[in-house]
Formats: sequence, structure tokens, C-alpha cells
Amino acid sequence: MHNVAALLADAGLFVVLPWLLWRITNRALPIAVLPILVGILMAVWHVPVKSLGIPSLYGNYIGWVAVLVLAFTAGLEMWQKPAGNVDDNALPPPTLPRLIGGAFVALGGPFVIGSIFALSYLLPLNGWHPAHATHLVAAASIGLCIAVSALPVLIGVVRELKPSQKPLGQLALKLAVIDDATLWIGLAVLQFAAKGSAALHGWSGLEGLAVLLLIALAAGGNWASRHLRNPPSWVIWITVPVYLAAGSWASMQLGLHELIGAYFAGAIMPPSWARRLPIEAVGTFSLVWLAPMFFGHSGLHIDGDALTWPSVIASLALVAVSIVTKIAAVCIFPPTKGLTLRQSLSVGTLLQCKGLMEIVAATILHAQGMLSEFAFASLMILAVISTTLTGPLFKLVAPREKTS
Repeated sequence: MHNVAALLADAGLFVVLPWLLWRITNRALPIAVLPILVGILMAVWHVPVKSLGIPSLYGNYIGWVAVLVLAFTAGLEMWQKPAGNVDDNALPPPTLPRLIGGAFVALGGPFVIGSIFALSYLLPLNGWHPAHATHLVAAASIGLCIAVSALPVLIGVVRELKPSQKPLGQLALKLAVIDDATLWIGLAVLQFAAKGSAALHGWSGLEGLAVLLLIALAAGGNWASRHLRNPPSWVIWITVPVYLAAGSWASMQLGLHELIGAYFAGAIMPPSWARRLPIEAVGTFSLVWLAPMFFGHSGLHIDGDALTWPSVIASLALVAVSIVTKIAAVCIFPPTKGLTLRQSLSVGTLLQCKGLMEIVAATILHAQGMLSEFAFASLMILAVISTTLTGPLFKLVAPREKTS
């Protein structure tokens, strides 16, 4: 009974309360942001929630599974298009090399500048350097969080754009798909880099089995894409948990984070199968009713004493670097030719949205000892501010509609 009571208190604090605030404020703040804010405030004010059993045992499990589902659906959403009619001729169609180049610049520019900024100005500060990572790995971890774009949040944003603005949203999504995949690859590379040669030592049969399992999942998805495009629905629904569980287990067994395997498991599902799944409904349910406990616990796990005025100022500096470098990168090398300045600025403002992808990335890196308490707290604040500013910034720079 104690665990059940703690779960109810947990859900009331991080699910019901944020949902009420979300509805009362007319959804002014993204739903993923509010439980983090609640958790951060609890940590800063040192509210004794442990006496209520928070974080609860069951709440941890539920929130964790929900975020695994969100990572899996983010992989599935690589093959989705937002609902609604979009005039593809409204913007010059990007060529594949130009699109990949634009995505590389949009991610690489903020990553390089953010890493240099962290290495030069943040890591020398007291408490910013993590105990179990080199300066380069710690700087690259911060840079990666600065560079990330929030694909799942962007899909929701694009669904709500006006018809005249949806081509800009579609272009931003194409870039975010590439950036999002690069994020998870980057997380895997950073974790291997942090462990050095030790990552390859002591491998047993289980690690080999994990590699073979990932290869089998990818090969199976490729085969099904060509030879089994429209199987019965029950086959798809049985395959989904198998892919999710197998991908998560394999990445964990390889010493990586389970979320990395969950994302790639979704990404290698046959596209024709993914389009038959209610991805939006499952993702929305997990985001609104289950994952807030994970987000709230992430905010609660922040060291409240780390949020000093210097750390808040550093967070604001990270916000400035993140927004300016992302928008500037898109303007310097637009993903398609013929974009006006306002169109480039609009795509950049959408891509600077951090959303839950940066929250998840920061949580992974912090759990692996690659981000200090100060850096983790500042990056959580960055995610909150960046996601909140996306809508207002887009409205400010979006091309004006022509009046008749």
C-alpha cells in the first residue's frame, strides 16, 4: 500500500498538477516543460517530498517505460509526415545533397561553437567539470545538447501551423530528422569516447549477441520493407514490443543507454508498417499522462544548490549561444535555394527548439557521469527556455501573409 500511495502522490505532483497548469494557462507552455519546472522548484526550495515516497518506485518504472516509448516513437516518426495538406510548390524543393549539407551545418555549427564556448568559459568554472570525463568529452557533451533539435515536439508544432506556413515546417522537419538521428549516434560515440579502450575490453558472449541482435533487427526490417509491406495488423503489433525490448536491451548490453536502442529500433522498423501505427496517439498519451513522472524526477534530481546566480547566468548564456548559432547556421547555409531571409529565420527558430530530446540527452549524459551537476541544471533550464520561446520567436520572424 505504501508504494501505491507514493505513486498516487507522485502522479498528483508531476502529472495532474502540470496538466492543470497547462490547461489553465491555455497551453502557453509545452506539457513536457511543466513537470520539469515543478521538479526544479522542488529541488531549489528543498521541499521534503521524500517523506511522501517521491520519487516513487512505480513512478520511476512507469516514467522510464513511457520515455522508452517516446524514444521508440521518435524513431518511427522519421517516416511520418504531419497531417494536413501541404503545398509542396510553396518552397523550392531541396536536393538531397543540399538538404544533408544544410542539416550538417545546422547541427555542426552550434555543436562546434557550443563545445568551444563550454571548453573556454564554462568548464573552468568551479563545479562545471564532471569527475569522470575529460575536458573534451565534457565540452562535446554540452555542445551536443546545445545543437540538438526536438523532432517529436516539432512534429506537433508543424501540425498546428497555418497552411501557408506548413511548407516551412516541413522543411524544418526534414532537417530535424537528420539532426535527431545524428544526436543518437553522437550520444553513442560520446559514451564510447568517455570509456576509452575500456569500452572494448571484457566483452562476453552477451555483447556479441547484442550486436547480432541489432543486425538481425535491421536486416529483418529491410527484408520486410521489400517483401512484406502490408502484413496483418496483429503481426505489426506483436513486432513492436519485440523491437522495442530487443533494441533497448542490446544497447544497454553494449554499455550504451537503453534510449539509444529504443530510438534506433523505431527507426529501422519498416516504414510501411510504421505508417499503420497510431504513433501520434501513443506518443501523446505517453507524453501527457506517463512520461511527466520521468521529466519531473529529472528536475527533482537537480542539485538545488547548483542553481546559483552564476549557474543561471550561464544558462542564459547557453540559451543565447544555442538560439543564435542555430538560426545563423540555417541563414548561412539554407537547406534549399531561394529562401528569403524571413523563411530562413523561421526554419532556424523551429530547429532551435530543444524539447524533450535535449532533456533526454542531458539525462543520459548526466547519468553516465559526463555532465556535472551545474551543467545538467543549466541544460535543463536551457531546454525549458528554448522550447517555450519557439512559438513566440516563430511568430515574430515568420513571413507575413499577403493581404488581398
